[in-house]
Amino acid sequence: MAERALHVGIDGRELLGKPTGVGRYLLSILRVWAQDHASPHRYTVFVPADPPRDLQALGESVTWSVHATTSPGTLWEQTRLADAIRTTSPDVFFGPGYTAPLRLDPPSVVAVHDVSFFAHPEWFAARERLRRQWATRAAARRARRVVTVSRFSAGEIVRWLGVPRERVVVAPNAAFDVQGVEPSGPRDPVVLFVGSLFNRRRIPELLQAFSDVVPRVPDARLVLIGDNRTHPRIDPREIAAGLGIAARVDWREYVNDQELETAYWSARVFVFLSDYEGFAITPLEALAHGAPPVLLDTAVAREVYGDGARLVSGDRAAVADALATLLRDDAAHADLLARGKRRLAKFSWTDTAATVRRAIEEAAAE
Repeated sequence: MAERALHVGIDGRELLGKPTGVGRYLLSILRVWAQDHASPHRYTVFVPADPPRDLQALGESVTWSVHATTSPGTLWEQTRLADAIRTTSPDVFFGPGYTAPLRLDPPSVVAVHDVSFFAHPEWFAARERLRRQWATRAAARRARRVVTVSRFSAGEIVRWLGVPRERVVVAPNAAFDVQGVEPSGPRDPVVLFVGSLFNRRRIPELLQAFSDVVPRVPDARLVLIGDNRTHPRIDPREIAAGLGIAARVDWREYVNDQELETAYWSARVFVFLSDYEGFAITPLEALAHGAPPVLLDTAVAREVYGDGARLVSGDRAAVADALATLLRDDAAHADLLARGKRRLAKFSWTDTAATVRRAIEEAAAE
């Protein structure tokens, strides 16, 4: 029997502006779908502004529906996006970033990457927490399939959102495309963190541990890349100054893709001390660029990274020892990187896109 051709509507707002996690996730999936010329499906991506040329050139199966606004938040989603979907009449709708319009005629599939705002509400300002909780719960309960990125996150979605486990589909992330060629020669002793700055990611503890690394590795540097979303708010520069390491710490709130590539290729070690994640993709990107990761020992870190990362307790000395060892010990560095590369090979955007596509097809068929 021939495969049914579907018209899939997609919320594409995270692709524009300064795309980070959800935007890069969606782009990676869209690229796979657009390159699959055997697929009968076509995709309409709804966006709040004209997409750049590289997005417009994804492929013939991807079209763009622009519904302009200067504030593509919940109001745009629940009004302009909802109206556009009703007018366009896709067979199924895919929301890649936790939410979807409440007024939807077609069946929906929603990607919920984590539910930290339920599991740890103290990490979020009240208004932001309530908005996330309301919108995500409503979208997930209405969706025919909820896509997530790990078995850990699937269990959390069942627990906090009340979605039946049989409706939750696990489609693990992969590393984003690596650009360029690895520079030759040894790397400088740079420790890199990439990701939005949340309280759960223990930035003060990281800075404290790094201050203990500096006497042992005198030319070590720490680079932080990510916007500040902490609540209560922390100031990395102020903390670094108080520890006497301001000259060794560089915080950049946003970098473009080329600058991010340079940062990854320049790092000898990656660090990500997060108490709670759905997957944690940036350590995987670091491995793809030759930088082994140091991660907090959590259930999801064990599931995703296993022995391909140095898993540590939150103890300051343990973090400092792990960083100092990987900065100085070539054998330990090479061993961990080799194990990490084996874990990296288990993840593929082709597989992720295929799993999400099956979830969309199942949702449309019910």
